[in-house]
Formats: sequence, C-alpha cells, structure tokens
Amino acid sequence: AGLAAALPSQAADALQKAPYGTTADGKAVEQYTLKNAHGIVVKFISYGGILTDIDTPDRHGKLANIALGFGSLKDYEKYNGNIHFGALIGRYANRIAAGRFTLDGKTYQLPINNPPNTLHAGPNSFDAKLWSVQPVTVPNGVGAELTYVSPDGENGFPGTLTAHVRYILDDSDALHIQYSATTDRDTVINLTNHSYFNLAGQDAGSVEDQLIEIAASRYTPTDATSIPTGELAPVAGTPFDLRKPTPIGKGLRSSNPQMLWAHGYDHNFVLDNGGKGKPAFAARVSDPKSGRVLEVSTTQPGLQFYTANGLDGSVAGSTGKAYRQGDAFALEAEHFPDSPNQPKFPSTVLKPGQTLHEETVLHFAAH
Repeated sequence: AGLAAALPSQAADALQKAPYGTTADGKAVEQYTLKNAHGIVVKFISYGGILTDIDTPDRHGKLANIALGFGSLKDYEKYNGNIHFGALIGRYANRIAAGRFTLDGKTYQLPINNPPNTLHAGPNSFDAKLWSVQPVTVPNGVGAELTYVSPDGENGFPGTLTAHVRYILDDSDALHIQYSATTDRDTVINLTNHSYFNLAGQDAGSVEDQLIEIAASRYTPTDATSIPTGELAPVAGTPFDLRKPTPIGKGLRSSNPQMLWAHGYDHNFVLDNGGKGKPAFAARVSDPKSGRVLEVSTTQPGLQFYTANGLDGSVAGSTGKAYRQGDAFALEAEHFPDSPNQPKFPSTVLKPGQTLHEETVLHFAAH
C-alpha cells in the first residue's frame, strides 16, 4: 500500500483493476487493464501474470483480441499448466534435459513434466503463482510491476529468487515487458512471456497465411525430445530460413526431421542482434487479411518460435471456439533451451549481488 500511496493518483487511475475470481485454494485474483491513447487495450491477471487480452486495431480501426486465452480463472487453473497461454514463465523457460543440471559442483533435480525432460520449470511454476501488482508511473503510457518471490528449493532450483516483471503499454503502441531478478545463492534463470498470437483475432482459425520474418541466420537443432544438440546450425536451405517474410504454413508440412519431431515449429532461433543491452529487432509477423503487424524486439539472445503444435481441439477459448494446431504462434524471447547443460550457450547463471535485466518489446501496427 505504501508504494501505491506514494504514486500520483493519475497513475493509479490509469491502471484499472477488477476482481477475476478466486483460486481453487481460496485466493483472490485481480484483472488489470492497460489502455493507451490509441485505444489499444492490454489485460492481465495476477494469477501467473497472464496476458488475457491484447486488443489492437486492424487496418480499418476495428479492434480484435489477438492473444489466445480462456474465459475464466477456472479454465486457466485447469488447463494452463500444459498450455501456458499468456503466462510468465520461470524460473527456467523452455526445456532442461532430464530435469537435471550441475551448478558449483552440485547436481539439482527438477520435476519431469515433459518426459524425459523438464519444460518451463516444471508443474505449478511461475505461470501458476499469484504475483503482487503495483502501478508504475511512466511517461506517455501506463504500467504495472508484478513481483514474485520464489523460495529456495522451489521445484528443485537453488536460491531464493525475487523476480519483478513490468508490463508497460505506451502511446507508440508498444508493450514493453521488462524483467529483473536477484538471488541469494547461485542459480539458473530464464524468464519469458508465453503469449500465443493470431493477428486475425484469437478465434480466427489458422495462422498459416500470416507472414513471419525472424532475424536469425542460425538455430539450435534438437534431438527427438526437443533438447538442443549444442550445434548452432545455419538456417539456409531449411524450413528455418525465415529471414525474409514467409507464410507460416510454408514450412509446416516439411519432411525435415526437426519439423517432424516437433510436429511443426518449436525451435530456438539464435538472434543475429540478440544479447545486446538494448532491445534489437528480432521478428515481425503480418496478417495480409487484417493488416495487423506485430514486431518483436528484445535484449534476449534467442527466440523460440512455436506454432501451437500442442493444441488439439480439446480446449475452447474465451469466445467458446475450440483451438487447434496452427491456430496461433508464440514468439518466446529467452535464453536457449538447456543452457545449464550447454557450456557453449550464453550463460543463464545468476549470482548473489547481480541483477538480471532483460526486455522484450511487442510493437503493434496495421497497414
């Protein structure tokens, strides 16, 4: 309350808050609304820091929600542990081989939830936690800071980790996702947001005709269980060459073993401009039909491009339509999968006295 009281009322007014139900174990969840000068609306909930809605205009100014999600907290609790719609992912996004890594000579075992590996830090992780939320004052925009303290040993990870994530929507039509974290013991960390997008609207069906461009000359090939081999392979001559705008559907039925193993795209791209102190261009997706464009810039070294291969028509979204494979894409800006076991990959170790800083910017437009 001290922080909120210290802020000018304008900031508190700009961030709207409403009840969003109660968790199965009786905790109240709130939904927060960010709105900018051009009518773009971003909503998130304190449960999992989940982005539930991103309403952006098409070329005619018509708003649609381009983020897949559920219509109730109950559905998020029931299904999102496997799907992760819109959620904050930590302590370690993506996969860790056999759920095991060694740090400072000690081996740590995480729960296996994507056999034989750990995916997105295991079950009941950051995506299922209640985050505390405070408004933040920003010029030409509206923002909120979410905080979660992960105790030492949670899901097998060492150290008490304090994570802060800021969602800032500004009047240049960009959503900034700013991550920071500190620890009291050496640990590994890889934070991301796992939003699924369909630029035609969250219930518009296939994204195969939407055009994707990823600024990456290399990617990290995997074994059959989606663990990187350690190679940084050139994208040239493969379905992973997305350096020019390419229909998402073009590579989806490729017989490339990488595509067959993952049932589509679920791969980490090594960003040409990644790992810099300031967000640099990573990817752009455009929808010829609606004119909507999403551009991603990030400080992170990698981008996991995922074509929602796990959606099989067994869950329905917020408007009651079933979601199927290829109905969305995710662009998870993050460090590489299995980095704790891959000494040649950029390090994901965080030590006491250090502060992790990463930022990903989603810029919305229409042409």
